[in-house]
Amino acid sequence: MTNAIPLRIGSGLGFYGDNWEPVVASIERGQVQFIASDHLAELTLAILQKDRQRDPSLGYARDVVPMLLRLWPLMQPRGVRFVCNAGGLNPMGAAQAVQKALAAAGWHPRIAVVSGDDVLTQLKAPGERFDHMMSGADVASVRDRLVFGNAYLGAQPIVEALDLGADIVITGRVADAALFLGPLVHALGWKLADAATPEDFYRLAQGLTVGHLLECSGQGSGGNFGSQGSWKNIPDLAHIGYPIAEVWPDGTAFITKAPGTGGLVNFDTVRQQLLYEVHNPHAYFSPDVVLDMGQIQLHEEGQHRVRLTGAQGRAPTDQLKVVAGFEDGFKAEVSWGFSWPDAWDKVQAAESMIRSQLKARQIPFDELLVEYPGLNSAHGPLAPLPPAAELNERAEIWVRMVLRTRAKAVADGFGRLFPWMALSGPAYTCGFQGLNASSALLGIWPTLIPRHRVQARVEMLEPAA
Repeated sequence: MTNAIPLRIGSGLGFYGDNWEPVVASIERGQVQFIASDHLAELTLAILQKDRQRDPSLGYARDVVPMLLRLWPLMQPRGVRFVCNAGGLNPMGAAQAVQKALAAAGWHPRIAVVSGDDVLTQLKAPGERFDHMMSGADVASVRDRLVFGNAYLGAQPIVEALDLGADIVITGRVADAALFLGPLVHALGWKLADAATPEDFYRLAQGLTVGHLLECSGQGSGGNFGSQGSWKNIPDLAHIGYPIAEVWPDGTAFITKAPGTGGLVNFDTVRQQLLYEVHNPHAYFSPDVVLDMGQIQLHEEGQHRVRLTGAQGRAPTDQLKVVAGFEDGFKAEVSWGFSWPDAWDKVQAAESMIRSQLKARQIPFDELLVEYPGLNSAHGPLAPLPPAAELNERAEIWVRMVLRTRAKAVADGFGRLFPWMALSGPAYTCGFQGLNASSALLGIWPTLIPRHRVQARVEMLEPAA
């Protein structure tokens, strides 16, 4: 049923491992009815896959358990509901872990699980074409090494879970902004699957924009603000308040934050987040609506309050994006440094000694990355190195060397090429880091899949015993 009053929805996490204390302020002082929490950055599924390889019961963002232990006793008396994609590769496992932890504390929320995003079986089927979105390469080149493949679901299963009365909705891979659009559709009575009119798509476009503005936690309220010099004027980032959206039934939205929190919500901080990760502002694709940002208007309506209008939308495409991962060899990395005098020349000599050993021992590898932290590791070729004479006067210079190889034994043995230089290499080494740091690599394969081949599922957990 459409409300005559606005809905207030707050940002949760922006990535696996983010800080949930600002969410406390949104619940206690922000008058929110929903929190939507995005735990899955683009590469997070690769991290979760490594967890699942070690323990099949894992594969989800484990921070969701302590997070909800902290938030649920604040949410329950206020009727605040929670949506997140912390389920990752194992949404049922995440939901069961949350239920068990909350039940042990005497709490019994209604928990729904959204799944169906796993399309690995389809990707691995012989003869299927799932071309790489960037290079156009055929998935056949990595098919036998694929270990996960997940489609980006939209808001519809979240709406269904909330319609069933879920207090907590835990999903697998859904589009980030869909976490926010689902509660808006549910609570404001918007049309989604049956959207047909310009007004329908306007509301969905506004809702998608709201989700895009809130999906990155503090980045939507002054965090990570990149304007030269202006970042210094963002107040009290140590106690930043995450953004909150007040959304009206007609789609009009206001971006704000909880009173008494740090950070800043104004025209500049909001527009920076609006353009974050946007390739084409006139065609921002999502599973629910294609957003055109060209007519969006942002107006400051007072302190920490920005009005959002003007988003345009059209029907979504018949394809969904997929992120897949495949085994891509191993890496090993070592960092070490040398102190003044002649620090640069010493680093160059030591690096040459490592390359000489790799060649002499005929060690097979695919790539060797060399960079100098503090000099060019952030900007690479865009950061030209100073002259050698100047570098030799530096108090210390560090070098990071990363080896990529197909052979685990080679990665495991890379660190053994270094320690002898402590006594037999150039003078005054600052020590070694990462001599035993080797790990498996997962490559990412972005592709598309026909929408009709992906079937989302919603399950309500049985009450805990």
